[in-house]
Amino acid sequence: MSVTYQDLPVTDRLLLGPGPSNVDTRVLEIMSRPLVGHLDPVFLDIMEEVQEMLRAVFLTDNRFTIPISGTGSAGMEAALVNTIEEGDHVLVCVNGVFGQRMSDIVERCGGVLKKVEAPWGSPIDPNDVRSALADFPARVVAIVHAETSTGVLQPLEEISEIAHEHDALFLVDAVTSLGGAELRIDDWHIDVCYSGTQKCLSCPPGLSPITFSEQALERLRNRTGKVQSWYLDMTMLEKYWGPDRVYHHTAPISMVYALRESLRLVLEEGLTECWQRHRSCHLQLVEKLDSLGLKMLVAAQYRTPMLNSVVIPEGVDDAAVRKRLLDEFNIEVGSGLGTLKGKIWRIGLMGHSCSEENVDTFISSLAAILE
Repeated sequence: MSVTYQDLPVTDRLLLGPGPSNVDTRVLEIMSRPLVGHLDPVFLDIMEEVQEMLRAVFLTDNRFTIPISGTGSAGMEAALVNTIEEGDHVLVCVNGVFGQRMSDIVERCGGVLKKVEAPWGSPIDPNDVRSALADFPARVVAIVHAETSTGVLQPLEEISEIAHEHDALFLVDAVTSLGGAELRIDDWHIDVCYSGTQKCLSCPPGLSPITFSEQALERLRNRTGKVQSWYLDMTMLEKYWGPDRVYHHTAPISMVYALRESLRLVLEEGLTECWQRHRSCHLQLVEKLDSLGLKMLVAAQYRTPMLNSVVIPEGVDDAAVRKRLLDEFNIEVGSGLGTLKGKIWRIGLMGHSCSEENVDTFISSLAAILE
């Protein structure tokens, strides 16, 4: 007996949450192109171009810069399981949900974990990192650049210097920041950095760009034991993405097409111009929120331009407002996580969703509901 299902009941929403962001029609169209094999010479050329484009967006000369087949969380796990062996001391900076997740993975790897913490909504103090490393011989110092759960943009350069003074690898989560805020892998001496495709790169979720410095690769090659994860073992993925082209897994062909087109769009606009657009729309949003009497969670100098945490006024029903935005205005925004649940809205201005028109649309919709 046959069963008939209807077409997908998906509407074209304005995605202004913490991700995914809206995707340019060019990217959606490219995903419908015919498949080729994952070892086809045409696809191998595409892989080379994607690596080249990723280096340009990461601002790095790192040879080993690839998109992992998996979401940003796979990038987080790959970064940590490849750089940590059992018994390694690892310092994790925690001021939100994603610092907590890194801490969890460190413990699963058998690492000796030490946290440097800051209140949610505040950045990590470099002096706290320096003090923690004074009597803790960390092999890795890990931190989140743009903490998606709070909207804090963490300054990185000073903490990078401190980490390297103690001969530690400096590992950065740039899932939310890549393409939307200044990030300089080589200039800031970042050893391992991972991101996601669905935020400021405006590609569907499913790949995690990652880059390893030569120092990080040397540490990886000198491991005493195997990497905890077979699938995320960079020593094997390096051979697939490198000149040897040794089969590892079947790459998500259409997603690689999509990432190539998304990176092409970023580079056509210009990386600096892309940063500036995110910054300009962020300032526009903050000004208009202020006119509605709404306040931001994070101090101005530490706000992420692509993820804006707005304090919910007393007496306003968080879930009811978000439901009306979705049902009546077709706009998605995010709720708070963890200790901030019910206390903030997270307004994303990421990639293709980041425009002055979208800011105006959101503000007029929110004003109508709050009135």
